[in-house]
Amino acid sequence: MNEPPRLPEGSFAAWSRDRLALARRGADECGDVWQLEPGAYVVATAGSCEEVLHRTQDFPKPPSPLFPPLKRANSAPTPEAHAHARAARMRGLRPQTVAARIGEIAPGAARFADQWPTGRDVEILPVVRPALAEIGVRYLFSVDAPTLLPFAWQLFMARELLVHPSRWVWPRWVPTSARRFRTRQQVAFTNALRPIVRRRRSSGRLGDDVLGHMLQPSSRYGLLPEEAILDTLPGITVATFETPSRAAGWILLHLARYPQAAGRVAVEAALLPADPAATTSIHLDSLQYTQALVREVLRLYPPSWLLTRRATRQTRLAGYTIDAGSTVLVCPYTAHRDAREHSEPDRFRPERWLDDSGSPAKPGVFLAFGTGPHGCEGAALAMAMLTLLTAQIARRYHLSEPPGPEPGYQVTTFEGLATDGLRLRATVRG
Repeated sequence: MNEPPRLPEGSFAAWSRDRLALARRGADECGDVWQLEPGAYVVATAGSCEEVLHRTQDFPKPPSPLFPPLKRANSAPTPEAHAHARAARMRGLRPQTVAARIGEIAPGAARFADQWPTGRDVEILPVVRPALAEIGVRYLFSVDAPTLLPFAWQLFMARELLVHPSRWVWPRWVPTSARRFRTRQQVAFTNALRPIVRRRRSSGRLGDDVLGHMLQPSSRYGLLPEEAILDTLPGITVATFETPSRAAGWILLHLARYPQAAGRVAVEAALLPADPAATTSIHLDSLQYTQALVREVLRLYPPSWLLTRRATRQTRLAGYTIDAGSTVLVCPYTAHRDAREHSEPDRFRPERWLDDSGSPAKPGVFLAFGTGPHGCEGAALAMAMLTLLTAQIARRYHLSEPPGPEPGYQVTTFEGLATDGLRLRATVRG
C-alpha cells in the first residue's frame, strides 16, 4: 500500500492559528493517517485514534515536561514508583470516589454562579479559572486547600509561561527564565505541602481527599514514599482546573449561542437542592441533558485537541509503515468530526448523547479525555465540575455575546484549545 500523502516541507513548524483548519483538511483529504513532514504523522479519524491510544507498547504516553520531579540526591523514580504513584492518585479520582464527594464539589460551582457580575461584559477565562482552581484544590486537599491554593495558582502561572509560544525552542537542559520560575514555584509548593504530609501521617488522620488516598498504604506497593507524593502532585494540581477552565469557556459560549439548550439545562438545574452541599451523585445523574450538552461541547472543542505519541519501534498503522522514533499526533478534534461516527458532525446537537447510538463507550466516539491505559485520570472529576458549573450558571442567568468579532482560537505549545478573549454578559433569569 502507498505511503501517506505528504504535506509541504516545514508545515509542522508553521502550524499556528490555522492548525485546526489544516488538521481538518488533512483528515478530509488524506484519510485515517497522513504524513505532516518526514517522521511526523497525524492520526485523524476515530478508529485510528482509538487504536494508537490503546497500543501503549508501540505508542507510549510521554512524561509531562511541565513539572518534572525535582532534582535530589536520590536516584530518578523507577517505573514501579510511577505505577505506585498513579495507582495512589487514582484511588482518589476514580468515578465512585468522585460520586461520593459531589456535595463538596457543588458548593464551589454555586458560589461561582452567585458571584458572577451581571449587567456588564465579562472576560470568561479570568473569572472561571480561579473558581475551578478553588474547587479542584479543595477536592485534592480538603481542609488544607486554603494553605495550598496560593501556591497552586503560582504553579499555574509558571505553566502559562512555559507553554507561551516562543521564537526559540530551547533544549530541556537550558535553564531559561520560564524554567527557573517553574522550579521556584514547584519548590515553594513542595515546601508548603511537605509539613501537611508529615502532620497527617504522624497524627494518623490521613483524610478522605486525594492526598489522603495517596497516604494510605497499598496492598501491592506498600507505603508511597514522601518524595513520590511531593513530585506527583504539582502536575495533577494544575490539571484539576487548567483543562476544565478551557472547556468551560466553550461551554458558556454555547449557552449564550443556544438559548433553547440553555433553557433545558435551567429546567434540570431547578431541581437541584437549595443547599448545594446537599447535592449527591443522584442529583448529578439526573442532569442528563446538562451532561449531554457538556459532552457535545467537548466533542466539538476538545480542550486537548492534539495528543503526542512517539513510536518505540517500526510498526504498521492504518496500512502505513511508521518508523521507530516517529512522532504520531493523535487528533481528537478531527476524530470527533468523523462523519462515520457522528451524523452531522459539525452541528451542535446535545441530543445525540441521549440516544443509544451516541454512547461515549463506543470506540473512538469520544476522546476528549483520551482513552486506554493512559486516559485522563481526572475525567470523572472534570465532568462533575463542568456539569455542576453549567447547571448553576444556566439556572441563574441568560448569557449573551456582546456585539463584535468572533472569539478566536488560542492554540498553545502543548496543544491546548481555548477561547481567546471571549466576553459574555449575564442577565438574571426571570
